[in-house]
Amino acid sequence: MSRSTISTFQLFALFPDEPTARLYLESRLWPKGAICPTCAGRDRLTTRKNGFYRCNKCQLDFTIRTGTIFERSHVPLHKWLYAMYLVVTARKGISSMQMAKEIGVTQKTAWFMLGRLREACQSQGGKENRLAGIVEVDECFVGGKEANKHQAKKLNAGRGSVGKTVVLGLRERGGETRAMVIDATDTRTLHGAVHAYVKPGSLICTDEAPGYDGLDGLWFNHRTVNHGEGQYAKGNVNTNSIESVWALLKRGIYGTWHQVSAKHVGRYVDEVAFRLNAGRVAQHTLDRLDSFILAVDGKRLSYERLTA
Repeated sequence: MSRSTISTFQLFALFPDEPTARLYLESRLWPKGAICPTCAGRDRLTTRKNGFYRCNKCQLDFTIRTGTIFERSHVPLHKWLYAMYLVVTARKGISSMQMAKEIGVTQKTAWFMLGRLREACQSQGGKENRLAGIVEVDECFVGGKEANKHQAKKLNAGRGSVGKTVVLGLRERGGETRAMVIDATDTRTLHGAVHAYVKPGSLICTDEAPGYDGLDGLWFNHRTVNHGEGQYAKGNVNTNSIESVWALLKRGIYGTWHQVSAKHVGRYVDEVAFRLNAGRVAQHTLDRLDSFILAVDGKRLSYERLTA
């Protein structure tokens, strides 16, 4: 077996029940001991039974679940850990039906759990963690083909990207990926995303889409390949890496999730990006799991907000 992964059997041996999973989560989220989620205090805490703590300053009873994606969930924590393991190790994702069978919950519960897990996958860095070097930028379109829709659901507004959700991706050559849903592919939107996620001085590689025109200049070096003329590489200029992200996303949609509503496309994109970044296969499985655990704090998601 590969030294960079552990089997499900080994995972069950590490976390066979709720207490072991709780202690593991506490060691990762509270490495210096329990901390109050309200006042961030540590010195006036009282330990109670079953993982509960009392903050005598705030008069708050809390657990490791409080303020995380696990809050108000009745699913045992060792099942949550197994669900996280499935998400980071399933290359093309896992469906709610399959997860329900794997961890022994209903399909509706599994769907809600996956929604919460994708909420934790949202962190994609900011100005302090922008991409640099050679950065490939491209967009893809997610949604059903007009020709395959029922007549009553056709938009009758043209072909191509009509009725589809636009997803923009930026991938540092040999580095991380940023991906997000955008409203349009106009110059203002595309330039804004590049400036937000890429460090000045980087080499931007795109296709011939007109929305990228004008990037070359003071802030960036911009080079293109013309896919319309069958040109896919020009020296070190290509968009092969970001297009492999789209291949992975669409394999997940077609082969695993089957149908993704426009409302939730962004969450599925976040999951794919997380798996390519903090959850990439080059890291040991437990390291990937730790990265996931560190991302759950402050990401509470209610069913009402998920379905709103």
